[in-house]
Amino acid sequence: MAAASFRWILQLHKDVPKAARFYSEGLDFTVNVCTFRWAELQSGPLKLALMQSPNDHAMQKGYSSLVSFTVLDINQTVTKLMALGAELDGPIKYEIHGKVAALRCIDGHMLGLYEPA
Repeated sequence: MAAASFRWILQLHKDVPKAARFYSEGLDFTVNVCTFRWAELQSGPLKLALMQSPNDHAMQKGYSSLVSFTVLDINQTVTKLMALGAELDGPIKYEIHGKVAALRCIDGHMLGLYEPA
């Protein structure tokens, strides 16, 4: 058995249910648990934990770790995420290997999207 195994990625949010809705409706995560202070979501083997920020601070235009997702249709996904409160952090880029986009989701966390060519 390995000495350590990956458990989850944890993000702090001001409004946990709103953040859970963002990931479930915007990126089709399954919500396993959701309370006012804690949520556990899953997409395949990836587990994302959301916890209410212990104080009233949230990230403001700084860069957090970037959580990146492969999507089937980047334009549709960007539109859906923006309707849920995300903001594009620069334009969608059309690279030879596929399309890429960076978004700042609610509470300032960074998301990367990749659509293979």
